[in-house]
Amino acid sequence: MAPKALLQLGVPAGIVMIVVMLVVPLPAVVLDMLIALNITSALLVLLVAMFVHKPLEFAAFPAVVLVLTLFRLALNVSATRLVLLDGYAGKVIDTFGHFVVGGSLIVGLIVFAILLIIQFVVITKGAERVAEVGARFTLDAMPGKQMAIDADLNSGLIDEDEARRRRAEVHAEADFYGAMDGASKFVKGDAIAAIVITMVNLLGGFAVGMAQKGMSFGDAITTYSLLSVGDGLVSQIPALLLSTATGLIVTRNTGDSDMGSDILRQLTANKMPLQIAGFGALAICLIPGLPKLPFVTAGGIMLLASSRVQRPGDGEPVEGVEQVVAAPPDTPEVLAAEIHVDPLGLELSPDIIDLVDPASGGDLLDRVKALRRKIAGELGIIVPPVRTRDSIDLPTGTYAIRLFGIEVARGEAPRGTVLAIGDNVGVLPGQPTREPVFGLEASWIPAELRVQAELSGATVVDRASVITTHLAEVVGQHAARLLGREDVKTLTELVRRTHPVVVEELTPAQLSLGEVQRVLQGLLVEGVAVRDLVRIFEALSLKAPSTKDPDALVEAARASLGPAIVAPHLTEAAVHVISFEPTLEQRMLEAVRAGDMGAVVALDPLLAQTVLGELVTLRTSAEEQGLRPVVVCAPQLRAAVRRMVAPALPTTAVLSYTELVGATQVRSVGTVTGDRVAVSA
Repeated sequence: MAPKALLQLGVPAGIVMIVVMLVVPLPAVVLDMLIALNITSALLVLLVAMFVHKPLEFAAFPAVVLVLTLFRLALNVSATRLVLLDGYAGKVIDTFGHFVVGGSLIVGLIVFAILLIIQFVVITKGAERVAEVGARFTLDAMPGKQMAIDADLNSGLIDEDEARRRRAEVHAEADFYGAMDGASKFVKGDAIAAIVITMVNLLGGFAVGMAQKGMSFGDAITTYSLLSVGDGLVSQIPALLLSTATGLIVTRNTGDSDMGSDILRQLTANKMPLQIAGFGALAICLIPGLPKLPFVTAGGIMLLASSRVQRPGDGEPVEGVEQVVAAPPDTPEVLAAEIHVDPLGLELSPDIIDLVDPASGGDLLDRVKALRRKIAGELGIIVPPVRTRDSIDLPTGTYAIRLFGIEVARGEAPRGTVLAIGDNVGVLPGQPTREPVFGLEASWIPAELRVQAELSGATVVDRASVITTHLAEVVGQHAARLLGREDVKTLTELVRRTHPVVVEELTPAQLSLGEVQRVLQGLLVEGVAVRDLVRIFEALSLKAPSTKDPDALVEAARASLGPAIVAPHLTEAAVHVISFEPTLEQRMLEAVRAGDMGAVVALDPLLAQTVLGELVTLRTSAEEQGLRPVVVCAPQLRAAVRRMVAPALPTTAVLSYTELVGATQVRSVGTVTGDRVAVSA
């Protein structure tokens, strides 16, 4: 049988044997071996608790406490049976009763009582309280931790796998501290049981010795009472080890090293406390009558340790200090840097610079870097670096997002606050506002009220996540403008490495980089990702010989990306559509005219207004039912219809019939007829 299978069977079998020990007598030799195993197991648990880096690495600890407590109680029952029946319970208990306490019942009881006080009053009571508070705080903090994970995921700071791992860790932490709250009750109950068992053994020993076996009072004490005290001491040693391990686990902070290394590093981090302690020990020697050697030794050790501690930065070069030589203010380089326009910029008011200061816990720059990677993976474009700077022109607690030097969005992120989003945020003290992306009702509340807001059902988001999410929305809206000619060249070279024939056939033979850029921008304007450049280039290669019209090239590329285009609009594998009545669609086809910015539908103004009104009505009705409809039409008409409906319905997608191939079901939510205009005419 495999070792793993043996372990899987061994643990349940061991627990069953512990229960059997409660009712089946054990020989004294076997009892000695089990007592030694009990003490060794408790010592092992204590050492493991000291060497873990974080409590969750010993997640089985609550179950181990229960099993070892039951094992120790079973040994108490077996020892009591042997003491009362035979007057002998093995060499271990006999040695503790006679040698360890010097054969004195009074000394044994006092030592036993002191051990109980140490375990029950000091260690167990403290561990119980810490476990209870830790469980409560962990459960209260769960919603906030979940929201923080979701915010990091949405901002691109972590991927889905990391988010799943962190969520599992949060649940495991809550389960662990909840179990530790119960495990501390086991340790407390074990201490109470030890007192009861020892008192029962003492009274039972007197009764058996004097009443049943006719012993004198002194002989009964010598034979039974010392053995009862020895049994109590034997059980209290592993109990004390286990309760100490419980205290270490519940008070252990998450770190990168074990407890011993953390304590040593933190105690020796500064030489001043060691020096003061050393000189203080030497000063105590001046008190008359006190022995000098112990205090001189202790003080010398402290001073020796302080001499081995280096001050921060001693013997190390100072990093981050550079000798900056300012260039003359009128050099071409300086002037060029001043007139350079950054594609994407983020400006912060001076009072919220802490968001980008790592020393203050600010991680906004790291989140922005992660956001660039996230957008590159979603849209397939290279997001330019975000130039972050402070601006004294901004109001307090305000940030601004600039695109090619022009401000396109502005928001608030007051220092010391978090954003609470929900319907009931008005009951909390704070500054009412609107969430910058979706316009939801929200409020900037003091960070200290975060837990209270989460308990009231609000969604709480930190300032960095608000700015990152707003920045992501702006980049998504203006992705087409951010795609420059150099970016297209870089993307083309990446495709050339894996599919050289596709690139060589398309550019520059059929289309220039500028024409390819215009097609990609046309896709991005409508929120279509350009990650699958191979399919896009292949479609352009087939269409380019017959036409160079941008709309026709965009439609060819969209046709190749049909399943990817319709996927975001699926609801339960179905796409809900708003279509045009065939007669109206034919009329619109006849009204298509070429324009400087592409084809447009040149309908009669009254008819166009009626069509848009019907579209808005159908879209609103569908949204009230929780649906996200799209407008569908013929491929030749799609681009012109998009330009027509964009001013009234900017977030409504317009698809062609050929792009619906990725949907399993197509469900109609309404048809635009324009009948009211026809009747009136």
